[in-house]
Amino acid sequence: MFLFLTVVQAIVAAALVGVILMQRSEGGGLGVGGSPSGMLSARGAADFLTRSTKWLAILFVVLSIGLAAVAVETTGGDAIESTLDRTVAPAAPADPLGPATTDQPAATGQEAPANPDPLATPAE
Repeated sequence: MFLFLTVVQAIVAAALVGVILMQRSEGGGLGVGGSPSGMLSARGAADFLTRSTKWLAILFVVLSIGLAAVAVETTGGDAIESTLDRTVAPAAPADPLGPATTDQPAATGQEAPANPDPLATPAE
């Protein structure tokens, strides 16, 4: 159902783009010359393109709302919440006064390394 509505939505969108691009910016619609009355006159073409644009836009909005409703119904709200991993223990807060990290020598009387940068040449 979702795939079918998506394909229909794409077809309606392409038709809407085509109909809009056929219209003249002044509202002349295709700019077809000829008799002032009739379906294929400039006025008749403009009316046809205006009406078809209106109905295609309405259909596009209705399909968008329908696709949104189907997508919410398909995925559901529980699917997102159930994927959370709740077994991970929370991280311990950092204690600035606690034991030293590996970057610093511990306060047990050990000396700091003479050359902490492994890429630097040893000092003589």
